[in-house]
Amino acid sequence: MKRLALLLMTLVMSICFAAAQNSAKIEFDKTTHNFGTFSESTPIQTATFTFTNTGNGPLVIHQAVASCGCTVPDYTQEPIQPGKTGTIKVTYNGEGKLLGHFRKSVTLRTNAEPEITRLYIEGDMMAKTE
Repeated sequence: MKRLALLLMTLVMSICFAAAQNSAKIEFDKTTHNFGTFSESTPIQTATFTFTNTGNGPLVIHQAVASCGCTVPDYTQEPIQPGKTGTIKVTYNGEGKLLGHFRKSVTLRTNAEPEITRLYIEGDMMAKTE
């Protein structure tokens, strides 16, 4: 019985070790983008975040959720192999929104380390000048 328990424990540890060897790791070039000041006559602004899989297993983005309906994320759908890069394009649509400063977030859920990452966009939308 002790041998069976020892064998089972060794098997579980081996599987955990093997799984840890093929884990993805996500690293971004930046996690915040500031659009600066822009006019309400051009209310749609887009930022691109680039990331690299620095792990040794494929990286998959399971979900990208924006903090509001005025912010839309578009991301690489296919698995990112180790050493390769992907992008997340975040579009802010300020049409009909209040003027002034804004700060919005996009929450990513991945199979990588870290599992949850937040990206931020911000800026100042000013009234159009005539």
